[in-house]
Amino acid sequence: MSIEPRDFRDTVGCFATGITIITTVEPDGSPVGLTANSFTSLSLDPPMVLFCLDYKVASFDAFQAGAHFAVNILSTGQQDLSNRFAKSGPEKWDGVAFDTWDTGSPILPGCVASMECKVSTINEGGDHVIIVGEVVRMERAGGDVMPLLYFRGGYASLSD
Repeated sequence: MSIEPRDFRDTVGCFATGITIITTVEPDGSPVGLTANSFTSLSLDPPMVLFCLDYKVASFDAFQAGAHFAVNILSTGQQDLSNRFAKSGPEKWDGVAFDTWDTGSPILPGCVASMECKVSTINEGGDHVIIVGEVVRMERAGGDVMPLLYFRGGYASLSD
């Protein structure tokens, strides 16, 4: 049985995910970031997470060469940021406020949570690489901040 890429994408899209903006910096210190929903926790001890990165994204080299990255888990009010960082180009940073912690990877305000990570391993995975990082710092918002979700190719939110 042959699996068509569109059918596969539609099927895995039935799994609701949170949306993140993964960030790092270029060697010259310029910020880099992209929208990703292929993110998950990996280990409690040590605390580790992973995300999957397409070989074809413009920022691939910065992530592959970098020693650190940050995961910004978006809240419901950040759909515009999600859309902005889903596109290529340095102009996505125009007018975007961010903080930096120890590694310099951009931390976006207003997120449900943010984590700063040290790259542990990079593994091959089909047309993507799997970047595993050890969490070295994290912060999370209070209970009233809700996550931005992705389900069946569109944005979604939690309901009671």
